Amino acid sequence: MLQRMSDAVNPLAGLRGARIVETEEKILRAATNLFLERGYAATTLTDVATAARVAARTVYVRFGTKAALLKRVVDVAIVGDTAPIDVVSRDDFQTSLTAPTAAERIAAFARSARDIMVRAGALFAVAHQAAAVEPELAGAEQAGREGSRDAVRMFWSQMEQDGLLPSGSDLSWLIDTTALLVGSDPYRLTTQIHSWSADAYEGWLRTTLSRLTLASISPADPL
Repeated sequence: MLQRMSDAVNPLAGLRGARIVETEEKILRAATNLFLERGYAATTLTDVATAARVAARTVYVRFGTKAALLKRVVDVAIVGDTAPIDVVSRDDFQTSLTAPTAAERIAAFARSARDIMVRAGALFAVAHQAAAVEPELAGAEQAGREGSRDAVRMFWSQMEQDGLLPSGSDLSWLIDTTALLVGSDPYRLTTQIHSWSADAYEGWLRTTLSRLTLASISPADPL
């Protein structure tokens, strides 16, 4: 209610905000295409500005550095838009925490993981290469791994809390194993090396996670 009243008093504020968002989205689309086509090293902020049809100063003022721009590109690709809503608050992941059956939760989790990889999988590879020369991106990459692991922990912990795991399941093993499965490397290998479709990847992940719930009762020791 307060936001609506504020907009009514100053309608230009809402218009300016919409233009800022629109400009950012144009820059991010252009940057995404260039990073994927040329790679990180061969892309400049000036190139991005030209492709986005905005002034170079606009890109520099908004993002400052190329590393910051790529980080924003990846972050937006992960969730699918520029809205300030993180992955675990999105509908699919919330369904994975609240659906009535284990099968429905696993299906929602697999679908969420698949959608993230479809949007951001190739960008993860670009960011990984750039991380070798950009400390900011190396830190962001590590933070991303930790965030992914936290989401996995949240998923399995809620399953255990709601009584949807077999008695005696090893929660730590489930978390460790799943964190490996939902990384970008398995997606790249299955889709690029083995030519699986995104649907096939999702089905494999769903089936594998379902089987893990049984295997977790007495997991094998790692080699």
